[in-house]
Amino acid sequence: MKKHPFKPELLAPAGNFEKLEIAIHYGADAVYLAGKNFSLRNFSGNFTDMELIDAVAFAHRHNVKVYLACNIYSRNHEQKELETFLSKTGRLNPDAIIISDPGIIMLAKKIIPNIDIHLSTQANTTNLNAVKFWHSMGIKRVNLARELSLNEIKEIAADSKIETETFIHGAMCVSYSGRCLLSNFLSGRDSNRGLCSHPCRWKYSVVEELRPNEYHSLMEDDRGSYIFNSKDLCMIENIPDLINANITSLKIEGRMKGINYLASVVKTYRNAIDSFIDNPDTFETNPDWLAELYQVFHREYCTGFYFNKPEEQLPNYDNIHQGKIHSFVGKIIESTEDQSYRVGIRNKLSIGDIIEILSPKGRPKRTKVIELLDMNQNLIDSAHPNTIAVLKLGIQCHPNDIVRKILNKSFIFQYSWFDFLIYFCKYI
Repeated sequence: MKKHPFKPELLAPAGNFEKLEIAIHYGADAVYLAGKNFSLRNFSGNFTDMELIDAVAFAHRHNVKVYLACNIYSRNHEQKELETFLSKTGRLNPDAIIISDPGIIMLAKKIIPNIDIHLSTQANTTNLNAVKFWHSMGIKRVNLARELSLNEIKEIAADSKIETETFIHGAMCVSYSGRCLLSNFLSGRDSNRGLCSHPCRWKYSVVEELRPNEYHSLMEDDRGSYIFNSKDLCMIENIPDLINANITSLKIEGRMKGINYLASVVKTYRNAIDSFIDNPDTFETNPDWLAELYQVFHREYCTGFYFNKPEEQLPNYDNIHQGKIHSFVGKIIESTEDQSYRVGIRNKLSIGDIIEILSPKGRPKRTKVIELLDMNQNLIDSAHPNTIAVLKLGIQCHPNDIVRKILNKSFIFQYSWFDFLIYFCKYI
């Protein structure tokens, strides 16, 4: 069977070194990350100067590209510090630097001309002529404005020589391509400088001038009022459309999300992209991919602006999909003899719990915790957060595989009757 001729890059977030390892383990082709300054996610942990050196080296050893974010809009007093930062960036030798500010672009072209420049979505690139302008300025790639439709993106990719990048999964905000001043006004934290307090997620009410103590919700449910809340983007059912649009890089949002989210999302899109590339003529969306993405914590999913459907852009007033099938337990650190594994515990795990092991390939492997030991090889009934426990699982696992506890045994009905029979024989 003939493979698809074009394979896009899968680009994943890496908010710290652990997330970098997880993104690579689950199949990212490239990662985007940042130092302690000059990026738009200053609360995601990020990397010190020494950690950046190790991160770039680690990614390159695994043939994964690294894009370093420097996408704030800078102020006068920061220009000297920016020059120092760019000089350090040149010595790190990332595959590209992500910039939105034209002034920083000018400095980067002068100080690190050997490093490719990727234009951030913050630059609001919404049309073909703007893309051609940035290409004439020496920009290698443009992260297109998320307000564009798929047809507009396809036209840009077809009629320009520049690389294109778009978001395909994760949180969205109500601002224009991420440029928002709500946080500045309501909490004094500049969202365009990495300090957003996410006031679009707060609860709001209306008060009438002559009744100062009477608050009325604009849109009310059992959680309150959410007039700004956007839905979360999910394009897993539209992989063929994205690839056929010849988008260079498909980007996952979430430098501030945890490793459980990152593992699930990167694995799912990796599997979906590879499946379409290998068999484009017979490709179908695997129900397991949808099930996996619905298990991670999320707001209601939508396709954003890709298909010009107004209902996909409405605020999120629904709370029925929140990922309640399993609970994150930890990750496998290393294997010992007899298929025993040391696990870094993040949430309580006890004898008798049903767990899943999420590996890069295939369905999650399910098993029951029948023996649990501490690091001194003593039998224990439960393992607690921030400890290391030894699990004898009887199944093949690998370091950085994610361990999850099943919260609802009805999960078995997501699978085939054959799966149910296996579960029944083992545990019931």
